[in-house]
Amino acid sequence: MDRFRMIFQYFQSNSESVMNGICGLLALASVKMYTSFDFSCPCLPQYNMAYGLGIMFIPPIVLFLCGLILNRQSLVMLEEWRRPQGRRKKDLAVIRYMCSSIMQRAMVAPVVWIIVTLLDGKCLICAFSGSMDPEKFVGFANVSTVQVQQLLAKVPCKDEELMRNSTSRKAVSRYLRCWSQVLGWSILLILIIAAFLARWLRPCFNQATLLQARHWSNYIDIEQKIFEEACCEHSRLFAHKCILHFFESMRQEIKLHSFSLPREGERAEGEEDLLQGITDQDQVNKLLKTWYYEKPPLDVSQAHQR
Repeated sequence: MDRFRMIFQYFQSNSESVMNGICGLLALASVKMYTSFDFSCPCLPQYNMAYGLGIMFIPPIVLFLCGLILNRQSLVMLEEWRRPQGRRKKDLAVIRYMCSSIMQRAMVAPVVWIIVTLLDGKCLICAFSGSMDPEKFVGFANVSTVQVQQLLAKVPCKDEELMRNSTSRKAVSRYLRCWSQVLGWSILLILIIAAFLARWLRPCFNQATLLQARHWSNYIDIEQKIFEEACCEHSRLFAHKCILHFFESMRQEIKLHSFSLPREGERAEGEEDLLQGITDQDQVNKLLKTWYYEKPPLDVSQAHQR
């Protein structure tokens, strides 16, 4: 149990590193899912494009949402954005920094999926084989328009007896696969150049503003964790106090059943101090409401002056 507690505390104290690891795992999972996925194009003119584009873009949307759900800072950012002004002002630069960080991590797995599908080429062949111009390829000369559409739709299905040894099918498939791979490598190159420029041009901008935004985004996350831990501790003590009062009220009945209760002196010392005078449900609700609507200002010197 202590080992799991240590692991949990490590995850809490290193949330940024953990999120980077989760994003990497989602990216690897997207590659593994695609490689183990049995892609089977329907080879029908009215369904090919919907199926091919759906396989290319629907899983990235799911992976993107999973990245947002698994990122704890997404909820913290929304709470910071939606909370009332209260006694503490909201810094839009911090919210923008948190949003940018969340989006960058959540986009890793979807981008990996799209690049892998483009480099493989099956989705693009399935989606756009029916949209090709038959005059660019041999083998469609003496065929009616309806038959051409059916033949082009069957290009992804190399197991079809009609298209198994067709040179026109191979030409269309090879043409679309080349374009798909060119598009995939182009997207990858653009992303690498963008990351390179962002890393090398970052020192040209105001580093003080970036450090401030990063510091206060980490502060908001840590403050929320500590507040939740304090609430859990108070809930445990409050429940302990309520149970003791229950057994106190049932003392006579418990004595009849020969149960023993702790004496007054045997109770934990400082129990009232740990509850900090908050011993009523309405007081707890008022405290939580005050925390949400009127967070204290970030000036600890006021507490020392008091």
